[in-house]
Amino acid sequence: METRPTLGMLGFAAITVKAPPAPGCPETTPRLLDTLRRNTYNPRWRRAQVATGATRHGVLFAWRPEALSAANPRERIKSLLVAEGIAFADTSLVPIWEKVLSGARLPLEDGVRLFETDDFPAVGRMADHVKRQRDADRVYFVLNRHLNPTNICVLSCTFCDFAKKKGDPDAYEMSMEEILDHLDEETREVHMVGGHHPDWPFEKYVEIVSTIHKNFPNVQVKAFTAAEIDYFYRRWKVDPEESLAMLKDAGLRSMPGGGAEVFSDRVHKLLLPGKNTANRWLEIHGMAHRMGIPSNATLLYGHIETYQERVEHMMRLRELQDDTGGFLAFIPLEYQTGDTNLVPRQASAVEDLKTVAASRLMLDNFPARQGLLGDDRRADRVHRPQLRRKRPGRHHRRGAHRPRRQGRKPRGAGAATACCASSGDAGKTPVERDALYNDDSRVYVN
Repeated sequence: METRPTLGMLGFAAITVKAPPAPGCPETTPRLLDTLRRNTYNPRWRRAQVATGATRHGVLFAWRPEALSAANPRERIKSLLVAEGIAFADTSLVPIWEKVLSGARLPLEDGVRLFETDDFPAVGRMADHVKRQRDADRVYFVLNRHLNPTNICVLSCTFCDFAKKKGDPDAYEMSMEEILDHLDEETREVHMVGGHHPDWPFEKYVEIVSTIHKNFPNVQVKAFTAAEIDYFYRRWKVDPEESLAMLKDAGLRSMPGGGAEVFSDRVHKLLLPGKNTANRWLEIHGMAHRMGIPSNATLLYGHIETYQERVEHMMRLRELQDDTGGFLAFIPLEYQTGDTNLVPRQASAVEDLKTVAASRLMLDNFPARQGLLGDDRRADRVHRPQLRRKRPGRHHRRGAHRPRRQGRKPRGAGAATACCASSGDAGKTPVERDALYNDDSRVYVN
């Protein structure tokens, strides 16, 4: 008969501290920092957790007494902190964890700490806890088509190598036939954004939405960023409220979150001086929400922005969501170096995951986080965001070319299979959704 191990058998000493609820945790935090100021990660925490079980009454400290009294300084600091089932190498994260457990909102300094810490495993575990509390082991995907009707743009944003000027060899304008040729009955959503064309009248954009809706009534149209809506006003003097109303009547169901980039006046002046400001972006999305048009929100990261600017961006989105409740999802978009080379290299995989995890902890009022995933990182990220499968023919900031004709062959089954495989690799249950993040009950069993 196997004997269940105890802390004494494993050589651990343990203290359980009953902490008051966050925020603040005035009793726990000083004691925690005074007792274990220099904790480093130790795999033996798993044995301590097995021996004691999870406590829901406070913070559990577990360490080997001989490690604290050892002559070798390196051995002395190899103590271990376990707080509510998570091993912390960085004890400054424990007050944040206590706030997460109590449902308290994280302020700016906590958000910045999530990025600055080297204890990424603990940040990921906290974010995964939040995800599991809401969705258990489910992850969601949608079969969509991302269309850019034109890459001709009057702007010259420093970070963008998608936009071209009229007459450039790679400039293109899609006809209505070409736009429709990219869609089929398997498509659940069309996500449509493009350059700020100098000559296309506003009525052309209404016609595009109306024609898609007429030919594919079951395809939900998500189109035109707040930057484009603002451009319709500046170029054609169509007020945002009027343009949104006309597009909604034509079949627009929701708005994408592009054009936000990062809400920093410093970055705006350096990289996108001619584009809509943060206040204007938030104003237009708030207006759309009040008109019954939900939207996504984005953050362009991995260029010249600071961690504090990332967190401030999230907090402004969180504030608007408190007011309108109209955001469907948050999508962190990694800057693609392309030909612009604002930084020597793209953000690392850890930086990608850290941004997703931090957004899950900061944006407590957003129903979903969405990731645009490549095969190399999808199984890791699937623990945290929702999935949107990249389908063939997607064109983004890493250069532009005329989209190829896709034909009318159904492609949904293959894309769904790929999403299910990715979810299964991460031990998750894939669920297909629609463009408005409604669960359509298509649950795939691996």
